[in-house]
Amino acid sequence: MNLRNIGACSRLSANLKSHVPEYTLQNSRNTMLKSIFRWSWRTLLLVLIVLAAIQFWFLVHIWYWASHNPESTAFMRARLEILREDNPKARLRQHWVPYQRISVHLKRAVVAAEDAKFATHNGFDWEGIQKAYEKNLREGEIVAGGSTITQQLAKNLFFSGERAWWRKAQEAVIAVMLETIMSKRRILEIYLNVIEWDDGVFGAEAAARHHYGISAAALGAEQAARLAAIVPSPRRYGPGSNTSYLQRRTQTILARMNGTQLP
Repeated sequence: MNLRNIGACSRLSANLKSHVPEYTLQNSRNTMLKSIFRWSWRTLLLVLIVLAAIQFWFLVHIWYWASHNPESTAFMRARLEILREDNPKARLRQHWVPYQRISVHLKRAVVAAEDAKFATHNGFDWEGIQKAYEKNLREGEIVAGGSTITQQLAKNLFFSGERAWWRKAQEAVIAVMLETIMSKRRILEIYLNVIEWDDGVFGAEAAARHHYGISAAALGAEQAARLAAIVPSPRRYGPGSNTSYLQRRTQTILARMNGTQLP
């Protein structure tokens, strides 16, 4: 091997050595990107599995309640905890009654007051939601919700009442499940048996006895309208409450009741 060949080999060796660090760095970057992609995909898959499991949990409960009465709701349990902070022996007042033992006046009054399109919508009153949005926009704060009876039931069954950004989306999914699995009549039956009508008073039967000393089946039209009028703020109006707002609201509901469609 002459000096020219030796020089060429030396230059080739030096050139290869100068490219090794660059190749190693590129290879390291590719490996890292693959690793990030792999772990991102696994994380996403895990999140989707968890979300699917949660939805399945909701679905199983709704399927069960389609033919069995819920013993309590998340909202009822939350209220009981609050009551027991002051009185450890506090108990909720509730007595389940079947749909046919609830006054038709109360059914009409509650639907007229809370969700006039209940019998015909699919769980969402889009016109009502739009009106509520426009009203809140004018007032500069949330003064109207636009939630249907189905959405309210979804909230009462599974949530304590605390506000969270994800809750509304989950309520919507549960509302679809309720409308798919349960009949409108069953949704209304559960709703009337679990909503609050004074501090610790839940359901139509307990409300009728608490406010009027009679059964839910015996409620007259005006009594039913007054009970429906206090549903949005049940702890504000005890037995015998008679504010000007309550009087006006009761008369408005009375006027709407005859035209209300029931399931």
